[in-house]
Amino acid sequence: MNKNVVLRIASILVVGAIGGSPGAYGASTFADITDTGSLSTAKVALGVWDFGNLNVDSGVTTNGGSSSFNGTPAGPRSLGIAFRFPDGTLRDATSPGCLCEGWGVSGGSASGSAAVDAPVGGVTPGVVNLTLDSFTSTPTSAVSTTHLTSLPGLTVKQDYHLSSSPSLFEDTVTITNNTGSTVTDVRYRRSMDWDIPPTEFSELVTHGGVAAALGVPTFGNPKLITSCDNGFEGADPLGVCDAIVGGTTNTDFVKAGPADHGSSFIFGFGDFLDGESVTFDIFYGAADTSADALAILAAVGAEVYSLGNCNPAASTACTDITYAFGFKGVGGTPVTVPEPGSLALFGLAAAGLVAIRRRKAA
Repeated sequence: MNKNVVLRIASILVVGAIGGSPGAYGASTFADITDTGSLSTAKVALGVWDFGNLNVDSGVTTNGGSSSFNGTPAGPRSLGIAFRFPDGTLRDATSPGCLCEGWGVSGGSASGSAAVDAPVGGVTPGVVNLTLDSFTSTPTSAVSTTHLTSLPGLTVKQDYHLSSSPSLFEDTVTITNNTGSTVTDVRYRRSMDWDIPPTEFSELVTHGGVAAALGVPTFGNPKLITSCDNGFEGADPLGVCDAIVGGTTNTDFVKAGPADHGSSFIFGFGDFLDGESVTFDIFYGAADTSADALAILAAVGAEVYSLGNCNPAASTACTDITYAFGFKGVGGTPVTVPEPGSLALFGLAAAGLVAIRRRKAA
C-alpha cells in the first residue's frame, strides 16, 4: 500500500512578496518577498529564483547601498535574506561576496541542484539536472515546481507563503515519486554561506539540534544524514560536507568562528514507492537578538537550526541581530525557549571566542 506522510522542515522568515521580473544565471524569473509586500517598508525580505533557490540578482539596494562589503565590490545588486537594521537600511546576510545559497534533491544515484555561484572546487554554477515545470508568484507567495531531468517523475514543489504566524514565512517543500517504480534513498540538501552584516565574511555561526536528529532515515522517519558549517560546497545531496571551522561536522556548537562560513544540511527520507510523497517546511529570517531568534525557532517547533551573528571583534557597529535558518520534522527534539541563564551562557560563549581571537592576534 502506498503511503503519504506530512513532515515539516521550517525556515524562519518574516515576509510578503513582490512579483517576478527577468533574472540572470540561467534562471529567468524571481520573486522579491517581504513581510509588508513592499521593499520600502519591509522588516525582512527574501529573494527567490524560479528554481526555488535564493540570492536573486534583482538590483535591490541592501547593506545601505554600499559599494563594497569588507573591501569586496558588491553594490546594490542582490537579495537573499535581508533584515532592516535600526538605521533604516536593509542588510542582506547571504548575497555579499558570492551568491552561495542553494538546494538539491536526489533519488538513488541521480541528483540535481539549483544555485547561482560555483562552490569551492569550481563546480559549474546554476541549475544541474533539474527541469523547471512552473513558477508563479503573488505579493505574498512564490511557488516553484521542478523535477529531476534524468529521473522524470521525481518532482519537488517549493511553496513560499505567509505562515499562520505574522512573523514567519513558510516554504512548504513536497517531494513526490511518480516515476512508476520505487526510488531509493531520497535526499534533500540546503546550503548557504552566511555573510552577516556589518562584518560580512567574518561571522559567528551556531548549530543546534543536530545530535538529536542524526540517524538512519526510512520512509516516514526522516533523519539528518550530515551537517557542517561549509555553505560553499554546493547543494548536491550526494556530495560531501567538510567543515571550515574544526569541530562543526555532525555536532551542535555555539558561535563558532569568527570565519567566512555558513551552514549545510543533508536530510534523508528513505525509499519512496511509486505515488509516495513527503512534505516539509523550511524557514529563513532574522530577529533583533539571539534570544528572539531562539524564541521564534521554539515557537514553530524547529528541531535543527543555524544562527548567524556578526563578529563584535571586527566592528564596533556589530549588535546582537541574529539571522536564522531552521528545520522541523527531521527526527530531532523541538527547541525549547531558553532559560535566562542559558541565554547568558550563549552570550558568554561568543565573548570567549572573541577573547581567544584577540589573544591569538596579540
